[in-house]
Amino acid sequence: MAFSNTYLLSPSSLYKLNPVLFSARRRSATLSRFHLRIPKPRFLAVAASQNGGVFTSPEIAKSFDFTSEERIYSWWDSQGYFKPKYDGGGESFVVSMPPPNVTGSLHMGHAMFVTLEDIMIRYNRMKGRPTLWLPGTDHAGIATQLAVERMLASEGIKRVDLGREEFTKRVWEWKEKYGGTITNQIRRLGASCDWTREHFTLDEQLSQAVIEAFIKLHEKGLIYQGSYMVNWSPNLQTAVSDLEVEYSEEPGTLYHIKYRVAGGSRDDFLTIATTRPETLFGDTAVAVNPEDERYAKYIGKSAIVPMTFGRHVPIIADKYVDKDFGTGVLKISPGHDHNDYLLARKLGLPILNVMNKDGTLNEVAGLYSGLDRFEARKKLWAELEETGLAVKKEAHTSRVPRSQRGGEIIEPLVSKQWFVTMEPLAEKALEAVQKGELTIMPERFEKIYNHWLSNIKDWCISRQLWWGHRIPVWYIVGKDCEEDYIVARSNDDALRKAQQKYGKDVEIYQDPDVLDTWFSSSLWPFSTLGWPDVSAEDYKRFYPTSVLETGHDILFFWVARMVMMGIEFTGTVPFTHVYLHGLIRDSQGRKMSKSLGNVIDPLDTIKEFGTDALRFTLALGTVGQDLNLSTERLTSNKAFTNKLWNAGKFILQNLPSPNDTSAWESLLAHKFDKEEHLIGLPLPEYWVVSKLHILVDAVTTSYDKFFFNDIARELYDFFWGDFADWYIEASKAHLYQSEDKEIASISQAVLLYVYENILKMLHPFMPFVTEELWQALPNRKEALIVSPWPLTSLPRNLTAIKRFENLQALTRGIRNVRAEYSVEPAKRISASIVANSEVIQYISREKDVLALLSRLDLQSIHFTDSPPVDANQSVHLVAGEGLEAYLPLADMVDISAEVQRLSKRLTKMQNEYNALVARLSSPNFVEKAPEDVVRGVREKALEAEEKLNLTKTRLSFLQSTILVSE
Repeated sequence: MAFSNTYLLSPSSLYKLNPVLFSARRRSATLSRFHLRIPKPRFLAVAASQNGGVFTSPEIAKSFDFTSEERIYSWWDSQGYFKPKYDGGGESFVVSMPPPNVTGSLHMGHAMFVTLEDIMIRYNRMKGRPTLWLPGTDHAGIATQLAVERMLASEGIKRVDLGREEFTKRVWEWKEKYGGTITNQIRRLGASCDWTREHFTLDEQLSQAVIEAFIKLHEKGLIYQGSYMVNWSPNLQTAVSDLEVEYSEEPGTLYHIKYRVAGGSRDDFLTIATTRPETLFGDTAVAVNPEDERYAKYIGKSAIVPMTFGRHVPIIADKYVDKDFGTGVLKISPGHDHNDYLLARKLGLPILNVMNKDGTLNEVAGLYSGLDRFEARKKLWAELEETGLAVKKEAHTSRVPRSQRGGEIIEPLVSKQWFVTMEPLAEKALEAVQKGELTIMPERFEKIYNHWLSNIKDWCISRQLWWGHRIPVWYIVGKDCEEDYIVARSNDDALRKAQQKYGKDVEIYQDPDVLDTWFSSSLWPFSTLGWPDVSAEDYKRFYPTSVLETGHDILFFWVARMVMMGIEFTGTVPFTHVYLHGLIRDSQGRKMSKSLGNVIDPLDTIKEFGTDALRFTLALGTVGQDLNLSTERLTSNKAFTNKLWNAGKFILQNLPSPNDTSAWESLLAHKFDKEEHLIGLPLPEYWVVSKLHILVDAVTTSYDKFFFNDIARELYDFFWGDFADWYIEASKAHLYQSEDKEIASISQAVLLYVYENILKMLHPFMPFVTEELWQALPNRKEALIVSPWPLTSLPRNLTAIKRFENLQALTRGIRNVRAEYSVEPAKRISASIVANSEVIQYISREKDVLALLSRLDLQSIHFTDSPPVDANQSVHLVAGEGLEAYLPLADMVDISAEVQRLSKRLTKMQNEYNALVARLSSPNFVEKAPEDVVRGVREKALEAEEKLNLTKTRLSFLQSTILVSE
């Protein structure tokens, strides 16, 4: 009896034996050594659906042509498939597209949201729900105005020279010319939006919604005007919100300056440390900690602000001052620091503004008036050094606020602006999550959402721009703006109200500011459906919407504000689910940026890999997690597209001729929706249909739960691993070798049934190639995009699955042995299959499948319940409990020649191993060589030892076989 030739075929041992063949993620290489030279199919090919030349069949084209994607998309659109259909009834499924900036050009962030939202839309459309994906673009106040100003500057024209009306006209012209770029690019990604409902945030209807929202909030006392500290952008000449300011740790300088104590000696001074000495002209106090004994004697006295010709400010005590930061003395500049501003308001200190809107110093700065803030800093420090008031300067890293749009340093500035009181709005938005009315995915973002809303500040909604929604406020000429103003829906309405209050001769003018772009965006889910007209058909039918999908980075910018405004104006949350995707990074996990040169252009990617491969790759990301995008992933998923195509080609080539009515009647008579229909199926067919039905249930559940990455992996594994690698190969035995036409017909029916269901489930991810393949299949009554979703809860048989898995394990084991002994792929070998009667019964029925997949000689396969007489001269493998195989060694190799070859190889391997051991035995090498080098040699020695032992074992087995035969 052979003692060392038994193979225990666990998944891990199989992988060790041959990682290419037996990896759980094996792919195209898996069956390459075992493919038959297939005879010409007995069945004539089916002609592909032409549909006016829109589609191409795999029978004609070698691979899917990416250039056909735009043709397919136009066909879908022309057929009206993107519009919601109401005939099926059911609850509507609605997604409002996050409106990209009208200035935008497609980037991977757009590709991500388009992919995920289109997956949701296509799935629910196939489920028969009235489905609406509502597209549109944002007017992007700052970005668009900047773009047009740059264009005008290239012509030597300034905005102020044109005037507001003419400039706005130019922006609209620019929008008409360039504004469609981003939406055309979104189409290229396959977005099945209802373009007949496309909106722009400056559309007349949406503009009316913005005015109505402003008026309603003002009437409730939630909008107010006042002079408060804001983030000011000197280059853009406008206020920006806290959310539009990005802080970065940057190297800078900490300046130490003497403030002399009024009435004291030359030794009586306080040293303050500041990163912005130019703001000292706005100082209104100097503060110390009341517990700081160093400065206790100065509290209540006055300090002299340097370079101000002797201006005095009080020296005050407040616990806000950190004794350990800098010198422990704080200059209070309420007009130019957020914290100083709050402290000044608490203590009743005056507020001095020393800066103009363009970032230059004003007349308060005296001789420094008109200088840019950074020029003034340099000049001031030089003059402080000259006067002996400069103590020192030192390197210091600080958090620098920069504009998200222009990148310039933001200046805290007190300015008259319009604000929304947010606390009462935030309370309702918090309750919506607490009560389960709104679900945020992933769940961890609920804490972030709650924290932000619980600590919310009032929202500065006015912007000093010309492009945007003009604030619907009018002032009375000659009156105080803060006291006398009129909120109205139009200029005529405002004039009428003014005349009623001030007489017919009154003159009015509108507030020059516009509203923050995010104000109009916060109304997007309901303004696009007709609000404030709550009787509008779309509003009644589609509001509230179903899902808001967007990047997690705008949870506060946009999502939370939509929730607040939706509840305030409509009485309900604007959507029931929020799905937050992560950022797309490069293959090394770095953020994409032009400076790094790692930006991946979606349109270039589509040209090289196809839209479907890009979409499938993006969908593999986990909700809320950043995704590293690499060409390796894209290449792999392009290969997946090709595999789908080739499978379609195989199926089409093996279906009956369209003219063979009898064959088609037989094929179509096979049903798989009831248990009795499955019982009589051959084992491979029973297995694959059962696996399909399990998959449909799992995938449908995952679609409903938005687990898109799980769906992608499950479909990939089933199609490539189960269907292509196993069932298609197994079906060839029935199609080409069986004389039973009924068996062949069953295989054809199963191939078609499983494949068309795969196409359905993959369609939301890979719409183009699946539609092309679907149209090539016979008897298509409708387009795949609107075909019904596969039925769930269909029969499956776990016993059949287990039985076929035993057949797979046996096949893998035989293949592995063939590979280990380098048996030529074309060579057929004999085998004795040993098992109990039950196993033999179902395995022997699939003798032709086993022979085909394992390259066995069909006439030399023996089924028995005990080992064969030549077991000692055979390789023994255990495929599973109660299932073994014996493969005669003489069938696979010339034993004598193999012994000679292995003996020579063993000598060489032993020498190599001895050399490695000798190096590791040398103290000079182990102690002096770099640690990673020593570690590398140790790993090589272990690997060499393992190979050496395996070779010795095999050689011993072969030598014992020779002895037995002699």
